[in-house]
Amino acid sequence: MYRQLSDKILELQAKQVPATGIGLFRLFYGLITLQEIFFLLYFNHLIFDPIPYIDVEFPMIPFFLCVWGVIASFVIVGYRYPFAITCNYIFWIIFVNFTPMQRDFDGGFDLFMIGAGFFLLFMPGNRAFSIDNLRRKLSTPFTHYSNYPKQTVSVLAYYLPVAICLGFLYFDSSIHKMFAEHWRNGLGTWLPATQPYYVSAIDMSYVLNNKLLQNILGYTILIFQFTFIFFFTRKSLRVIYLSIGFGLHLGITVSFNIYPFGLGMLAFYILLIPFKWWRCVGRLLTAKKNTLTVFYDQLCPLCNRTVLILNHFDIFNRIDFKSAQEYASHYPALANLSRETLLTDLYALDSKNSIYSGVATYIQIFKHMRYLVPVGIFLNLPGIHQLALKKYRSIADNRNRIPCTETCITPQLFGDHSLYHRYFELDAIQKPKAFSRKLSKILLALLLLQLNSSIHYGLIYRFKVDDPHNPISQFSNAILLVTQTFLGITPHALYLHDHFAGYNHILAITYFDQNGEEHWLPFVNEQGRLLAPNWGRVHSMWANIAVTPNINNPRLHKFIMKVTAFWGQKIGLNLDKVVFNIKLKKIDAPSYWVHDQLHKNLSSPWVTIGAVRWSDKQISFDLPNNINEL
Repeated sequence: MYRQLSDKILELQAKQVPATGIGLFRLFYGLITLQEIFFLLYFNHLIFDPIPYIDVEFPMIPFFLCVWGVIASFVIVGYRYPFAITCNYIFWIIFVNFTPMQRDFDGGFDLFMIGAGFFLLFMPGNRAFSIDNLRRKLSTPFTHYSNYPKQTVSVLAYYLPVAICLGFLYFDSSIHKMFAEHWRNGLGTWLPATQPYYVSAIDMSYVLNNKLLQNILGYTILIFQFTFIFFFTRKSLRVIYLSIGFGLHLGITVSFNIYPFGLGMLAFYILLIPFKWWRCVGRLLTAKKNTLTVFYDQLCPLCNRTVLILNHFDIFNRIDFKSAQEYASHYPALANLSRETLLTDLYALDSKNSIYSGVATYIQIFKHMRYLVPVGIFLNLPGIHQLALKKYRSIADNRNRIPCTETCITPQLFGDHSLYHRYFELDAIQKPKAFSRKLSKILLALLLLQLNSSIHYGLIYRFKVDDPHNPISQFSNAILLVTQTFLGITPHALYLHDHFAGYNHILAITYFDQNGEEHWLPFVNEQGRLLAPNWGRVHSMWANIAVTPNINNPRLHKFIMKVTAFWGQKIGLNLDKVVFNIKLKKIDAPSYWVHDQLHKNLSSPWVTIGAVRWSDKQISFDLPNNINEL
């Protein structure tokens, strides 16, 4: 196995492919992180305060979240990528392991994001769609953009993260699924989609009421997850795995209220898109012919940098930038302009031979870029246009021009200090066989770490043969702690029989205002659905920790306290003058198919089982001692 793996790596490491998918993966990973940071800022007091708005234990949390947001923005745009992605990885580890996020507000995808972040440390994420690319070009401003080589990466940069972060995850998940009766019955997607706490606002009952379709979906997912790690790299099967996986996680994103998990998984499917698709998309988006030609002073550093910046953002390739010294004489429409005149401004010529200069050139550039048309319109507004003219003249008339020989306009090599270049690319070029052997050992080590988790939780734990005093068991647990913290390796036993068995009741909270009218707290609605934005990790807190098949009263009291204090403050209630009612609804979570089970659960009646009151920042509960028996 080791020899076969080493030979395969040796074969793949020499295959260079476009960096497009890697850049887009980095961009979407950053966007998912940024949206989660906004979520944490909104629910800051609910998640991090012991008593929301009353006992604020971590007042600096919003500040650090904002710093993290800046770092995530750097990741999105690919600015100082090695620094940004390292800081982002550290932030994920700190927030997940040293705040209540891990214990009480597990987002369901936190460890997955840590694992993805770890691989991004070693991926060339800034070789496409990045500011770092532009910064490299600006470091040698007299090199024309057409002389820069196309950015490519080894195909291993695509395959390895997918194999480990998706392949290992799916295989581990499929092991756990075989212990769940509803998955064995082909109802793995059906059961959670019939539970009010888990569904989004989209009514999917027309799909859920087709038993044959649900069986096909359930068994397809099992086969898909079992086989993914073995076959996803095959060209003949890649599109099939891409289609099934993309459809699966898109369905999770829109039909369940755990959308961050769905989005995080979807981002990885960018790496599975066939490379020829990127080339086809590039040909479709790129203009067949330039619609605007811009002439610039080749001896002006500012002009050269301006051209590099504008070309970097000309994603449709509609503008051609040419040296005024070399090419202006080739265009008859410019014959009436002297060389000195051409060098004083930035001139442009469109397909109708209309000539523009100065600010008018910039306006045309933005309009021809299409997506920056609003900027061009803005520059043409009365007042703004005059200010732009004044600023442009001030810069254009005071710019420096320097003597330039042939050596300063030839392509130069750029320094790349990324981990990918230092520990992957250079080794693969200089010592390919030694590199393939080293990488094979690393991959086998990761496989063993994943197997430790899969065997420990999937077999030993489920067959209850785990002995906490056994040295082997203790060693396994110690490894699990490290790999879970830093690599995101964790069991993926999501929504199985041990989660839904006995899940026959759900809770909601209402309140009476000062006029005696009852209102539903904007948390769980009359149907029993968790309302937006109480999704993601807030859903996990309520549906997976507070309300379970076996409700623990102290734990339930804690989260009722948090929810009433948080939403009471959010909607402007005076807690001392409000009575909160705790309502219970009976539902069913069968492991066999039942027609219209979702609507049956949604329409089940509520009964009031108790009340909660606040007085002088203290909460009191009037609830049954054993809710499980109601």
